[in-house]
Amino acid sequence: MSEWKFKRDAIRAFRFVRCDFDAQTGVAQLVYAFDDGPELIETVTIPGAPFVLEGERAAAVERTLRLLHLFTGVSYYKAAVPGQILIDSYDIDADTAALLELLYVNGLGEFAYRNGLNLHGKIKFPVGKPSPSREGLGGDGLPAAAGPGAPVLGLKHHALVAIGGGKDSLVSIEALRALGVDQTVTWIGGSQLIRACAERTGLPTFNIGRSLAPQLFDYNREGAWNGHIPVTAINSMIMLFAALLLGVDQVVFSNERSASYGSLIEGTGEVNHQWSKGWACESAIGDYVQRHIAADLHYYSLLRPLSELAVARQFTRTDRYDAHFSSCNRNFHILGERPANRWCGVCPKCHFVFLALAPFMSKPRLVGIFGRNLLDDPAQTAGYDALLEYQDHKPFECVGEGRESRAAMAALAVRPEWREDALVERFATEIRPQLGGDDLRIEPLLVIDDEQRIPPALWERLRAHLAA
Repeated sequence: MSEWKFKRDAIRAFRFVRCDFDAQTGVAQLVYAFDDGPELIETVTIPGAPFVLEGERAAAVERTLRLLHLFTGVSYYKAAVPGQILIDSYDIDADTAALLELLYVNGLGEFAYRNGLNLHGKIKFPVGKPSPSREGLGGDGLPAAAGPGAPVLGLKHHALVAIGGGKDSLVSIEALRALGVDQTVTWIGGSQLIRACAERTGLPTFNIGRSLAPQLFDYNREGAWNGHIPVTAINSMIMLFAALLLGVDQVVFSNERSASYGSLIEGTGEVNHQWSKGWACESAIGDYVQRHIAADLHYYSLLRPLSELAVARQFTRTDRYDAHFSSCNRNFHILGERPANRWCGVCPKCHFVFLALAPFMSKPRLVGIFGRNLLDDPAQTAGYDALLEYQDHKPFECVGEGRESRAAMAALAVRPEWREDALVERFATEIRPQLGGDDLRIEPLLVIDDEQRIPPALWERLRAHLAA
């Protein structure tokens, strides 16, 4: 085994070797391998052990552990994208295979585009029996899924709410607080920025640990394919697993409807950096969970009915987090430098959040948050052109639709405090005349949509809160 070398193009198969969970320590081990190479072991640590698991809830936890194993495998599969996928120690049904193929093909869409790969028709998960048994491995007789009538587990009404340190999750947290929903602010990994933001809420917090197999970073240096993965789907499954262990009935994310729209690439079509934040992914996971794992486990995005601009308007209701939040992705890289401040001021996320907040927030407050006025800096021209989809496509980042950026810029162009800033003036004189009769009003983009998975009793109250 020690002589095995990672040779990307020679690898034939990616193996889901096994997964196990120790209820006494709260540690899940997710094990993978390429061909007969060394085991790649990822760990996920859920605080609160020991966990007492019995009956139907124990079976639901085991099913979710397997689904977590399968979801998280995308981080490793992408290193070589071999032609064969093997599951060594359990079997899956057709519904599960379909969900995984949807996730891998679409969640790796940007990765495939950037690397010149075509994954359509290539990714096939084996349905039925495990691959030929290896010593020490074998099925345990547990059904791959509970079937169309997943059990009601009697989970208590409580929400694990994902926090990422940005404006969106804070809007969700404050909305749930206003509506009296019991919640625990939850994040995965060791970000001190997210921890500080979570603690600022004053609510109970829950920090889940995740450690990638260290060989993955070696493989990257040895020529592995690399790029964007559907991390929101992985984090969703980690939190669904945690919810079952804790016996709570809601896992809440903060993905707005704008996340469902990708970048339109000439000659390629739509490529969505945010696919695992979009409606197609949310509805596929949520429906699967309620059909196959637990009928009373609810997975949804609280902000799905809103556009990015509508979320930005909600955020400005309070200044509680002005000195604590950051959406700048440079703060959240696994490896590499982080900006000295919470906002780098030059990435697409900084560009968009500044623009999205500007129509709803006083200029001194916004400039105070960022430390400078990004719209009066000609060096930022190319970045804003991409957001406007002017002579460029929307960036591969979690940013709003081009029409939202254009509407926000149009609103600023008629306001005395903004209209003389370099990029606002450029929009008014150079770009807007080329947009013809396009509707550049903000108001239609603030309408609350009905496409969502929010529990009905909560949705009626939430809708009234958001409209207030």
